[in-house]
Order: sequence, then structure tokens, then C-alpha cells
Amino acid sequence: MFIGVARFEIFIPESTSLKDKRGVLRSITSVVTKKYNVSIAEVDHQDLWQRSALGISCVSGTMSQCRKVLQEVEKAVGRSALDGAEIVDRSIDVFALEDLT
Repeated sequence: MFIGVARFEIFIPESTSLKDKRGVLRSITSVVTKKYNVSIAEVDHQDLWQRSALGISCVSGTMSQCRKVLQEVEKAVGRSALDGAEIVDRSIDVFALEDLT
């Protein structure tokens, strides 16, 4: 079993309030959770209205499938530029469950 974890630092230049930010993040998380079988949450910068960090995780039977899913999620989040968000930093890691114990 493999566990994939991604962190995307998001910049939302057009956001002027936390309400604007929540709307953009709601749109992103809605698209990602409907299209991909992953968990997603805001994991940092909750009090800043132009920045966010999204944490995404998935579980799969193969390392390549985990990596592929997270790369597809990254593309989907990247397309959210239409919503006024852009990825400014990213990290994707995949771990074998045996390596974590």
C-alpha cells in the first residue's frame, strides 16, 4: 500500500477578504473531490486572505498510481487560475506503508 501526500502553496491575488478566499478554495476543493478520490484540506495560512496551503492525500496499491493521481490534482488546481488562484510552491511525496512503521 502506498500513501501519496501533496502540499500546494496557493496565491490568490484578487482576493480582498477571507470570504473571497473561501469562495476560491471552495471551488477548487469541490472540483478536486468530485473528479479525484482524494482528501483535501486547507492546512496553513487560514488567517491570510491572499495565501493558502492545501494538503492532499491519496492511497493506492502502486506508487505510480499515487504519483499520477497527485500530478493530475496538481494540474486541476493549476487550472483554477480561472478562479484567481495560482500555485507558487508544490511538493509531492509518495511513501510505502512499510517504510512508515
